[in-house]
Amino acid sequence: MIRKFFPLDKNYLLEEAQLALQDSLLSQLIDQVKSEFEQRTNPLGLLDDFSSKIRNYNCQNLKPLYNFYQNIAAVYRFKYSDNQLEFVWDGRDHQQKYKTEWCATFNDWISEFCRQELFVQAVLDLTVFLPDNRHAHLAENRMNNFMLRQFEVKIHKTKGLVAMKVA
Repeated sequence: MIRKFFPLDKNYLLEEAQLALQDSLLSQLIDQVKSEFEQRTNPLGLLDDFSSKIRNYNCQNLKPLYNFYQNIAAVYRFKYSDNQLEFVWDGRDHQQKYKTEWCATFNDWISEFCRQELFVQAVLDLTVFLPDNRHAHLAENRMNNFMLRQFEVKIHKTKGLVAMKVA
């Protein structure tokens, strides 16, 4: 589903590459969040019901994270993308180039995000604890607030991405 998040969101090759990687990158995100949570809260690796639930979680449904992924992909296009295709001199096509660059940036951002307790808890709420969590929409709002502070952009339902100054 190609969606315009801002008026000049016209790099359709980049967006297509990002959407093709969505499930694999979200699976990596969940694994990294689980690992970060385990290191932070249970460094000795002791098993209790809570730790076992997180450790044994096998993601079957990534849909609760799709909105976050599409928003962060739009932020990448907003901040770092250009609508003009460039020459790729190393023999790769644009799809391969975009996939490589997007994967590297996504992994860097997720490593940075996982240092924030708010982000880790929000991802766990949307994945591991979703069936038990009746307030999952609040976790999504926390992730959007986190993106606002991190990238200084706000996502409006009608206007799309808008650059903001965060105090």
